[in-house]
Amino acid sequence: MNGTITPSTQYLDVPGGRIAFDDTRQGDGTPVVLLPGMLDSRRAYRHLHPLLATAGRRVITMDVRGFGESSIVWDDYSPAAVATDVLALLDQLGIERAVLVGQSYTGATVVKLAGDAPQRVAGIALIDAFVEHQANALMRGVMAVMGSAMVHWPAVWGFYLRKMAFPGPRPADLDTYVAGLVADLRTPGRKTATRGHVTGDSAPIGWCAAVRCPSLVLMGSKDPDFPDPAAVAERQAAALGTRKVMIEGSGHYPMADNPQAVADALLPFLAELA
Repeated sequence: MNGTITPSTQYLDVPGGRIAFDDTRQGDGTPVVLLPGMLDSRRAYRHLHPLLATAGRRVITMDVRGFGESSIVWDDYSPAAVATDVLALLDQLGIERAVLVGQSYTGATVVKLAGDAPQRVAGIALIDAFVEHQANALMRGVMAVMGSAMVHWPAVWGFYLRKMAFPGPRPADLDTYVAGLVADLRTPGRKTATRGHVTGDSAPIGWCAAVRCPSLVLMGSKDPDFPDPAAVAERQAAALGTRKVMIEGSGHYPMADNPQAVADALLPFLAELA
């Protein structure tokens, strides 16, 4: 990860399969758990991870069900199911409380866990999350068509990532990274996992009402997944009773296209929790 030592992969066995993760094991303050978004792996944080670790934080990244180095086939791929895996991971590592960071699909995961197990969650941060967001009928139709296409033709996902997801800065390793993701989607059995993600409820309404811990909303100002990214971020911030930080010029993955700006927003938040 950007010249730093990459922690080795570890595994957590849970009912139904195996979850892959890594852990720096060292760091001050409350540990931080980073969760990737839809169809992605924990390497989505490959540019942000070293910035947090170098700042002295203990950083844990986890592959969600079906992707990365986790087991591929599961009965349930929903954000709520992923929340149970995160809780199991905290138990395995002996972590009483953690800060959870969810991006896109897993924004709902960290909101769910914060509401269900408040004693285990010190704070949450959402990065371009599909939380408190109700797409209109046209957008729901477009997303359904794209989702179906991605199940059968992984190159559609590659097209989105290369041509749409990064309207501003592009990570230098984007083409190589995307090629790897598309190849992974062609792994035998991966259609099941892809279908589980694209048909799952990643945009719950009302879950934020149960959250009592400190929170932070981060959003790329040019995120193409939302007609008005600032309005979505404002709605999330209002539901959580917190503030939003717009990452200017970023698309759907600000932790990849502007990791320093994301770190600059996250690190003071983490310091406040201490």
